Amino acid sequence: MSAKPTVGITIGDFNGIGPEVIIKALQDDRLHRYAHFIIYGQRNVLSYYAKQLKIQNFQLNELKEGAPLHQKIPNVWNCWTEHVHIQPGVATDEAGARALLCLQTAVKHLTEGKINVLVTGPVNKHTVAKHQPDFTGQTEFIARAAGSTQSLMLLVSDELRVGLVTQHVSIKEVADKIDAPLLYQKIEMFHSSLRTDFLIHKPRIAVLGLNPHAGDHALIGKEERDVIAPVVNKLKERGLYVFGPYSADGFFGSGHYRQFDGVLAMYHDQGLIPFKTISFGQGVNFTAGIPVIRTSPDHGTGYDIAGKDLASPESLRNAIFTGLDILRNRQEYKEMTANPVERVQVERE
Repeated sequence: MSAKPTVGITIGDFNGIGPEVIIKALQDDRLHRYAHFIIYGQRNVLSYYAKQLKIQNFQLNELKEGAPLHQKIPNVWNCWTEHVHIQPGVATDEAGARALLCLQTAVKHLTEGKINVLVTGPVNKHTVAKHQPDFTGQTEFIARAAGSTQSLMLLVSDELRVGLVTQHVSIKEVADKIDAPLLYQKIEMFHSSLRTDFLIHKPRIAVLGLNPHAGDHALIGKEERDVIAPVVNKLKERGLYVFGPYSADGFFGSGHYRQFDGVLAMYHDQGLIPFKTISFGQGVNFTAGIPVIRTSPDHGTGYDIAGKDLASPESLRNAIFTGLDILRNRQEYKEMTANPVERVQVERE
């Protein structure tokens, strides 16, 4: 890519560690060689945390509509102008309202093409939902805004990629939601993302079971026998490298995940507990299956360490680079597949 792309970053809940990790990450001048940055939040909030971190020469360019981006320092888009009460470590409705406003503004710019990649800071779903009752998470919010009825929550690190069939739903609802159409959709979305976003030509995907011991031949549950295995077998017949269903405990405990390019979990904690055990602090949350590029760090608001200069920017930094890698990979895949070579049938005499 000849021109540097633009990465937008939302501060998330300003009482959490979002502003701190953003400031720490963007202090690294090397990042500015690869992209321009727009922080969606408010200058006063960022200045408050820079002072807490004892950063002497903290610089921001306040961005106005139509004004050029600063090339060497972060730009900030002020999503509100009024004074707010900053209380590190405290969940407040005020912080939830501003987190939603930052998200709405950044997603609008993303879908309009004003930024190329969006990295979202962590929010408190409870405080945000007080201002938008149907809010269940940033992944779902961004997918809807991008015009997608479905998406795939994908956790990515150097060691592991984990996708989720169901995302932010209660455990008692999971079994009822898992059916053949949803599984086909999620596996095909995963397969497509591994090819276009990660440039893996023939990805190998492991599918986990829902029940303990993957149902133990339908003694503990029948979802593996009646739903999951038939879908896996049908996709194999279509030429996809899909395997399973595997019992989650043995699959991760034995290190079997290392033999696959991606692992599909049936529900949130089944996938995220092993992922965070293996990659916590380094992983990235990527929303696959939608036309825009959104990543986020793999941690939450971190109220317990907010304002204490203890938060690591590594996951946010990885989220930035993962987003830029995916942007480049999508362009490369588009170029590679733009004029495919036609298969020519040669008749032999």
